[in-house]
Amino acid sequence: MSQHIVEVSQENAQQVLIEESRQRPVLVDFWADWCEPCKSLMPVLEKLTNEYNGQFLLAKVNADQHQGICQQLGVRSLPTVMLFKDGQPVDGFAGAQPETAVRELLDKYLPKPWDLSLAQAQGMIAGGDFVGALELLRPAYEESQQQANIGLVLAQVYLELNRCDEAEAVLGNVKMVDQDATYEQLMSQLQLKREAAKSPEVQALEEELNKDPDNREAAYKLAVQFSQTGQYREALELLLNLLRKDLSYEEGAAKKAYQDILASLGKGDPLAVEFQRKLYTLLY
Repeated sequence: MSQHIVEVSQENAQQVLIEESRQRPVLVDFWADWCEPCKSLMPVLEKLTNEYNGQFLLAKVNADQHQGICQQLGVRSLPTVMLFKDGQPVDGFAGAQPETAVRELLDKYLPKPWDLSLAQAQGMIAGGDFVGALELLRPAYEESQQQANIGLVLAQVYLELNRCDEAEAVLGNVKMVDQDATYEQLMSQLQLKREAAKSPEVQALEEELNKDPDNREAAYKLAVQFSQTGQYREALELLLNLLRKDLSYEEGAAKKAYQDILASLGKGDPLAVEFQRKLYTLLY
């Protein structure tokens, strides 16, 4: 039997139905040997228990052996399935149901895949692994239809990685109703990072480039400065323009800097994908 399936008795009923359901949902199946519909439902419940791998506990109650538990919970027919959450029965059904119906019931109370990714990412953030957290949060944010709580954590990670443009884009999507104290704090951090990035050297190079847009040396130096402060889009755009004019600028230094930024972003990063494609177009 799976470690996520238990037989309920008078001795463990309190622990399984009440205490365990405060940790995760508990699906309670009331059955008996003589009940034919029970025999068709039980394999469905066991299959889903294995598939969801610990997101809920399946608790089996033999109605013949534990009539007291059945009476306490008002079970009148078999099979009966109850879903316990936070120590209380919150949902359920009587009679054998198809897998789709059981799945719909579970999905109302189980965490969504993006919630699980968020929890995992928060553990990574606590351990200082912001790149790993980013790989989980980006798809979770999109799959959740840009849920605000995930967006705020994603923006926090972008800021930790000095990726101000992406952080600003995510924060710009946060609806007014979700603009809480965390949002305000992240906006302040974004502003401070923007100001810190404007070093005298960066400002001088920007002025130089504004006066002479064809100044390749200034463009290259500015791109390097941008890459060091996490302004990767700006750095890549400057380097791409340089490569369009001179593919072997500074004996390949511009091309190497470009590829180094792509490598640091990681293969699945949308920014890396976009600029990898642009480089490929330029080369081939």
